[in-house]
Amino acid sequence: MDDLEIFQRLGIALAIGLLFGLERGRHQRDKSEGDRIAGVRTFAIAGLLGGVNGWVASLTAAVVLAGAFLGLSVLLGVSYWLRLKKDDDVGLTTEIALLLAFSLGAASVLGNMPAAAAVAVITAFLLSMKKRLHRWVARIKRLELEAFLKLGLLSIVILPILPDQGYGPGAALNPYQIWWAVVLVAGLSFFGYAAIRLGGARLGLLMTGLFGGLASSTSTTLALARLVRVETDLVSHAAAGVVIAGSVTFLRILMLVAVFHSSLVVPLAIPMSVMAGFGLAGAGFLWFPARGVEEGQERLEGLENPLELSAALAFGALLAAVLLAVHTLRTWMGSSGVYAAAALSGVTDVDALTISMAKLVGDDMATTNGATAIFIAAAVNTVVKAGISFAVGGSALGLRVGLVYASVITAGAVSLWLFGLGG
Repeated sequence: MDDLEIFQRLGIALAIGLLFGLERGRHQRDKSEGDRIAGVRTFAIAGLLGGVNGWVASLTAAVVLAGAFLGLSVLLGVSYWLRLKKDDDVGLTTEIALLLAFSLGAASVLGNMPAAAAVAVITAFLLSMKKRLHRWVARIKRLELEAFLKLGLLSIVILPILPDQGYGPGAALNPYQIWWAVVLVAGLSFFGYAAIRLGGARLGLLMTGLFGGLASSTSTTLALARLVRVETDLVSHAAAGVVIAGSVTFLRILMLVAVFHSSLVVPLAIPMSVMAGFGLAGAGFLWFPARGVEEGQERLEGLENPLELSAALAFGALLAAVLLAVHTLRTWMGSSGVYAAAALSGVTDVDALTISMAKLVGDDMATTNGATAIFIAAAVNTVVKAGISFAVGGSALGLRVGLVYASVITAGAVSLWLFGLGG
């Protein structure tokens, strides 16, 4: 390194320390000067100390840097022990931040400067988020924490050990690919569920519909229909939420086909986008005339945690059943058998059919047949949600949702014919 580069790297080390010091100084601004653990100057020196020791280590041996880090750790350990004797409720965040400032200062001299700076910014951001993070943690239920850990179990532990080869009739069942689909759908569902839990009722029924569509548009429809039974004044708000949830489903279908077979995106992009567009426009038409009505604050209990292992296994079994059904019906009846399987699948779940079609297209099925089957499943599923709105929410909700969904399906069918098939 030449002199200019050394000064640049040491400058980054100093800047990292100053960044940490500004955040910690603001955090401890209400304490008197003698009671503060470390402020701007201490953190700036710690960052610069790491940079200087990294520089010296590059000229001599790595043991120099290791010794300096050990010495700083011992010093901070003694400081923490002395404070612990005065106060039995003492945190370690500032001490750890000092060690990290030292380490990032050394990394900025010895390694990648942009990476060290990026880690410093992210760390400072996390330090500044203390109260908000604590509020979020306080709102997490035990079952939700377990659900997050189960997602890790599904994706990190189970997925890598599954065989990536086909079994059964027509080699239709690939354990690895089926479980990867389970992980993807469960992850999307959990994201939507977590967004609703974090946002709460104060975000309103529109946001509930948006994130509920990621979690489960059918469950969201059922939850909002039940709400209308209690809060009849919210029928227009609830109808808009239901339609938004259904519209998100069409975008979710595009996301799944993009992951599992990108060639399906071309024939489905316009029809699914048109259906989502008509749905969102219909939701706006339902919402704006009633936007002045006070929103209910009841928590929507119809959406349950989607990451129970039983739910994941059930979806995996459903996906396997759909794959076998599509293969069997296609063998017996050709394309019409595929469409029959799509209609049956759409009654319960559109994700399983979407993924199964994406796996078959290109191998032994035409792209247009796969796109048509996915559209049929989406249309049937949309009709089912309109029926739920009628049966559970009553005619006021059902008519609003049904009229919008009728236009959605019609527009989707026309666009599929013109652009997906005829184009």
